Amino acid sequence: MKCFQRVKTLIITTGLTIGLSLSIPMGVSATTYQVVKGDTLYALSQTFHTTVSTLINDNSLATTNLNIGQNLTVHTQTYAVQKGDTLFSISQKFKISLTTLRRANNKYNDYLDIGQVLCIPYSESDVDLLSRLISAEAIGESYEAKVAVGAAVINRVESPLWPNTLTGVIYQYIGGYYQFTPVANGYINKTADVDSIKAAREAISGVDTIDGATFYYDNTSTNAWILSKPVAARIDNMVFAY
Repeated sequence: MKCFQRVKTLIITTGLTIGLSLSIPMGVSATTYQVVKGDTLYALSQTFHTTVSTLINDNSLATTNLNIGQNLTVHTQTYAVQKGDTLFSISQKFKISLTTLRRANNKYNDYLDIGQVLCIPYSESDVDLLSRLISAEAIGESYEAKVAVGAAVINRVESPLWPNTLTGVIYQYIGGYYQFTPVANGYINKTADVDSIKAAREAISGVDTIDGATFYYDNTSTNAWILSKPVAARIDNMVFAY
C-alpha cells in the first residue's frame, strides 16, 4: 500500500475568524491503497469507513472485481511513524483497533521505520468530533450545507497544506488563532444533532459536493480576504471557497 508523506507549507494569517489558515488555493488528494489477495470492495469500505459506491465512483470502476496490485483512491488520514511508536500505540492514539490498522496498511509484522507513513482509517471518535464541529458551524442550515462543511474539513485533511489528521485540522492553532470558531468559543464541546452526525459520516466516506473547497463562510461576511478567494459553491447562507 502507499501512504504518501505530506509536506506542509503554512502561510500564517491574522485577524480572521472562520476557517482561515492559508492564503493560496490547494489541490486535494486522497491516499492510494494497493489491492492485495483477498480484498473486496465491501471489505475495503468497512476498513476505510466509506461505501462501495464511493469506492466505485472515486476510482471510475466498471466492475466490482479487483486485481492484485491495483491502486485505489481511499479517503483516510495518514501518520508518520516517530521514535518509540509501535503499531499498538498508534492504534491507541487514533482510537482504532490494531486489526484495523494492520488491515489498512497490509502490515502483519511489527516492524516500523521512523518516518514511515501509515494510513489511519477514520474512527467513531473522528465521526463524533467532526459532527460536533458541523453542528456548531452549520446551526440552522440545511443538511446539504452540513455535509458541505464536513467535506471542507476532510478536504483539509487530504490536502498537503494542512495537518493530515482530523484532530490536527480541527484543533490547529496558528498565528494566535484557532482555525474554527467553535473550538475557540467552546461550542465544539456540545453534543451534535442527528443530522450533523449523519453528515459527518457522509463527508468522511468521501462525499464532496463543493469540488474540493477548504474554506467556508457566512454570506453576510464583509472580510475582504475571505471574499477574495475563488468560490466553489453556495449552499443556503454559506459560501464555500478555495
